[in-house]
Amino acid sequence: MTRQGLVSTKGARPLSPFERYGDADLRMLIDEHPLAWVTARGGEGLEASLLPLIGVYDEDGRLIELIGHLARRNPLHAALAKDPSATILFRGPEGYVSPEQAGLRDWAPTWNYAQARVNADIVFDEAATEQSLAVLIMAMEHSRSDPWSTAELGERYPGMLGAIIGFRARPTAIAAKFKLGQDERIDTLRAILAATADPALRRWMAHFNRSRL
Repeated sequence: MTRQGLVSTKGARPLSPFERYGDADLRMLIDEHPLAWVTARGGEGLEASLLPLIGVYDEDGRLIELIGHLARRNPLHAALAKDPSATILFRGPEGYVSPEQAGLRDWAPTWNYAQARVNADIVFDEAATEQSLAVLIMAMEHSRSDPWSTAELGERYPGMLGAIIGFRARPTAIAAKFKLGQDERIDTLRAILAATADPALRRWMAHFNRSRL
């Protein structure tokens, strides 16, 4: 796998600074922003839903699966059952950057952001539905002082579980873009960082420019 995913880069155009990233960067994006658009064309037209997804990684840190679930009555379920090819879109921190933040009136405004596109084959697994739910709940609840568990639903749980179905998304191609000030002069970058109010965006900008700061 290349740094850009599962697609060969032989004969490809040179990468922009925003397309240079590592497996750990992609993992950080998915871990911190797990709610993604899952899209399919297996129905009468485009179907899309926002779904929380949890990444599974190999020993080298590469993404090998995304675990999720959705309601059986969701039209996306029928579309993916007909054609399991999906496009999954993750969006990370983002924000408008004004010339005022750069301290340069002759500097054009821009927008900083992080994104990833994962093309994947969806495999539904009714037997793994409960596990997919458990993986998500563990990821979301583990840091809380009193983590919630499905046992607290009591007799309601089996009925609610029956209304959903788990799936695994197996990547066939991955492409990401992290436009976070890598092309700015260091003095301009420092001015933007100092003026950026969003702590998450500021942290990601600092991360992708850490060798220069």
